[in-house]
Order: sequence, then C-alpha cells, then structure tokens
Amino acid sequence: MHATDMTTAGTGGTALPTATLREAERLMTVCNSCRYCEGVCAVFPAMELRRSFAAGDLHYLANLCHGCSACFHDCQFSPPHEFDVNVPRTLARLRAESYAAYVWPRAFAGVFARNGVVVALAAAGGVAAFILGFAALVDPAALFAAHHGPGAFYRLMPHNAMALLFGGVFLYALLALALGLRAFWLDIGEPACTLADPLPLWQAVKDAGRLRYLDGGGAGCMNEDERPTDNRRLFHHLTFYGFLLCVAATSVATLYHYLLGREAPYPWYDLPVLLGTLGGLGLLLGPAGLLLAKRRREPAVRDEPSLGMDTAFIAMLFLTSLTGLLLLMFRATPAMGMLLAVHLGVVFALFLTMPYGKFVHGLYRFLALVRYARERRTHFGAP
Repeated sequence: MHATDMTTAGTGGTALPTATLREAERLMTVCNSCRYCEGVCAVFPAMELRRSFAAGDLHYLANLCHGCSACFHDCQFSPPHEFDVNVPRTLARLRAESYAAYVWPRAFAGVFARNGVVVALAAAGGVAAFILGFAALVDPAALFAAHHGPGAFYRLMPHNAMALLFGGVFLYALLALALGLRAFWLDIGEPACTLADPLPLWQAVKDAGRLRYLDGGGAGCMNEDERPTDNRRLFHHLTFYGFLLCVAATSVATLYHYLLGREAPYPWYDLPVLLGTLGGLGLLLGPAGLLLAKRRREPAVRDEPSLGMDTAFIAMLFLTSLTGLLLLMFRATPAMGMLLAVHLGVVFALFLTMPYGKFVHGLYRFLALVRYARERRTHFGAP
C-alpha cells in the first residue's frame, strides 16, 4: 500500500523517531479533525487524504508547506490555546530535519545544524585559496595589474584549470543533490513512474514558477503580523529568476567559448553580460529583501535553529552577485585580479555547500509539488 492511498497505514503502531515528527503528527491529527484551513494552501488538502501519518508523509507535507503563516493566524487553536497548534513553525523545523535525514553522504548530516559556520569558513577559505593561488601561478605584480581584451581573466588562471576545478565541484554537488532527492522520493512512497508523467511535472513547474502556494489562499502571505502582503513572493521571484538568468549567462558564455572560440570577458552589450547583469541585480534585490523579511518574521512562527542556515544561503547568493557585478564594473582596472579571486572563491564555496544548506529546499519542494499535482488529479480530478 502506498503512502498516497486514502487508507495509508501510517506508522503501524511504531513511534516516530524524533520529537519534531511526533509534534507534526499531533498537529496534523488536530488539523485533520478541524479542516478549517483546507483552502489556505496545498498542505491541508494533501493532509486530508491521510488517516495517519508515517515519517515520509510528514516530510512530504513539511516540504509542501511554503511558510505563508496564514494557517497560524486563521487557526482557533493557535497559541495561547492549550492545543498549541503552530503549523508553520513545526513544519519549518521538520523541513530542516528532512534535509539532514536525506543528505548524501550521511556523514555530512550534521553540517545542516552548523551550516552558517560551515558556509562562512568555506567562503573565507575559498577566497584565500584563490588569492594565494593567483599569486603563486603568476607574477604577484600581475595580480594588481590591469588586463584588457578577450582572455584577460585567463592570464590569472588558465581556462582549462578553471573549468576543471569548477566543473568538478559542480558535478559533485549535482551527485549529492540527486542522491538526496532520490532518498526523499523513496521515503515518501511515490512511485518512480510519476516522474515520467508530464502532467504532474508540468503542473509542478507552473506552481513553483509562480509560487502558487505562497499567497495564504489568495489574500497574501503573512510575515511580521497578521496583515497579508506579497512582498516575500516578489523577493523570491527576484532571487529565483535572477539565479536562472545567471545560469543562462554562464551557459551562453560556455557556448561562445567552445563553439565560437570567443573568450571572456565580453563587451557590455553582449548577451552573456546582459543576462548576467540582469540576473545579478535580481540576486542583489531579492536576497536583500528576503534577509529584511526574515529579520521581521513574527517570532511565534520563526524556527530559530534554522536561521543560521537560511541566512547563510541568502548571504552567499547576495555576495555572489555583488562580487560578480563589481568584477564587471572594474574588470579593466588594476582591481580586476583581486575581484576575480574573491568572486571565484565565493562561487566555489556556494557550489561546494549547495547540497548541505537551504539551496535544497527548492528541489525538495518541487518534488513535493509533483506528488501533490498527481494526488490532486487522482483523487479530485483537478489540474
């Protein structure tokens, strides 16, 4: 019997292994009896398909939650009621636990708890390594000299060395992410054939692309108080689409290099620069807005232990964009060498820590949306 069936077997009488899972099970049992919030987001209709909750079910519901907090303000049993129903905070805590539960390799599970420190050390170490590496590979004086024209970056670090280093760490990150996602998919009990069905995949792409469930059922998400606002949705869009534009810029530059024989840096009006500049601006404004919103988050729904991980990831995106834009502005000056070393160090640290921080939340949430889209079509005939 799959965990998606309406008569899910649940835990089979076995106690759930963590306090957060047990608290999530308690809350879902209470919410399943009330069902007042079923129109708020996807979590509650998905919850109603279950009579009991295994760990995989609860991890699925936690990653389906977008943290809009509307259910907290709508709930008649939220604190200070004796039932103490706080779904946003509990599911946020469970999401963080799920990242560690599915991580590959398993020895790195503890990194999530210390993510802020790990990211800071990785960034500092990456920057220092690139500065020292540049000084060792070339004449130290060249590190502070102006370099002009195509191939200027590669006078400090050969292209093949750069491609090998960043390609290697990126492939490692992809492998770790893929194995973690595989473990999540297996644990929630969804069959592999769902991923071959274009309908739930396309529905999940649409739902993720417009953050359909970050609107509190239509009124908007709540952040610092019970007044609905869509600011967090805007900042998420700026961050996500800014990131995609930066990926597109890198992809176009790769095609330029290998297919057309054109070497970076490119003129300001060329496609990689235009895409990268627009993406960089999105990755400045979006993360800055998210950091501000996180500081204003209502304490009652905030998961304090996850703040370090959340803040570290947002800060890394911001620094990646900031150093990239500064490099673009000053690439024809003696500051180029140092700015290139700092930018490459930050990007290297971002790639290295991607499987062990908040970056994974978007991937787990997308798989949860795929499953929910399949459930909606199966049980309700809805798109």
